[in-house]
Amino acid sequence: MTRLIATCSLIALLYILRELDLKPLILFIMMLPLQVLMLSFLSGGSARVVQDFTSECGHFFAIGKSPTRFLDSRYRQICQTLNNVDYYATFYDTVKKIPVYSAYKFEGLRNCTRQNKWYIEPQLDDNNALPNMKCEKDVKKEGLGDHQALNGDYENSGFDRGHLAPVYQAKSQSCADATFTLTNAAPQNFSFNRGQWWVLEKEIAKNLSNKCLPKKYSVYIVTGVVPGAKVIGNNVTVPSHFWTAYCCLDNNNKCQFSSGFIGENKNVRPDEKKTVDALKTELAQLYNVDSFELFDRSTDLPAKKQSDSENENNLFQNKAPVSYCLKEKLYQMFSLLLLLLPTKLL
Repeated sequence: MTRLIATCSLIALLYILRELDLKPLILFIMMLPLQVLMLSFLSGGSARVVQDFTSECGHFFAIGKSPTRFLDSRYRQICQTLNNVDYYATFYDTVKKIPVYSAYKFEGLRNCTRQNKWYIEPQLDDNNALPNMKCEKDVKKEGLGDHQALNGDYENSGFDRGHLAPVYQAKSQSCADATFTLTNAAPQNFSFNRGQWWVLEKEIAKNLSNKCLPKKYSVYIVTGVVPGAKVIGNNVTVPSHFWTAYCCLDNNNKCQFSSGFIGENKNVRPDEKKTVDALKTELAQLYNVDSFELFDRSTDLPAKKQSDSENENNLFQNKAPVSYCLKEKLYQMFSLLLLLLPTKLL
């Protein structure tokens, strides 16, 4: 039945093209191999190193607007992709070889399992590479690691590969797998990673599940690091701080609940910031910039409502907008249809 539906769908497309008198295009499509057809359907939805990730994968940011981006060409914008599906966005420093931040949505606890292999982003070292993360062993490129961390940089360093977009908050098992890329990780004190930071990730997820998801709010999270003075391996910078912030966005595009946390990269409890503004002020000082935005100012509540929101104390969870959910389902549907078609139509 599925094969029949797939075939009928493509026949319908060819009929429309015929009615539009596009016979040359029909012949061209019919002669394409399955692999090319798949690329043509999926390329628009695949993610990669991009010029502007707010246009390519802006659905990971509240109202489609990213946190502050530094203008230097050393910073790269990545729509993190695994198997032609994008799962979150990362702003990456190719000199420090660590991310500045990763932005993602929280849609509830999924009990995803951890994998043992870590991916890299081939496009950071090869502009002609395909737009999918890969295992390091599968990438044959001279100069690999010139612009990103590799697994060897962490060996015997005394530091964990600390996730920014974490496994615990992933929306699916495939999303959890996609968090295992070194462009989404930074050297983290192993006690901090496995102790206080891990506790914080769980507390945030559970509180957001209770406070924001039941109200159908969309939850946006951004997690980042501040570069420190120490390096490991091939000049991979060790962060001085890890930080995270969230926004529970209502139907009027206002953050009804929001908060931020920051902690030094050692085994200490991260400080809770009562407002995102307090975290923004501290980050501006640490990054040595005039200002550092986390969520667009248009999402701020009026002063009184913001005060009421703070009194309830906030923690996040997200329900993806219908438009994005539908888009992701369509990608999956087209992938299935194309896989079920014969290699050639004629």
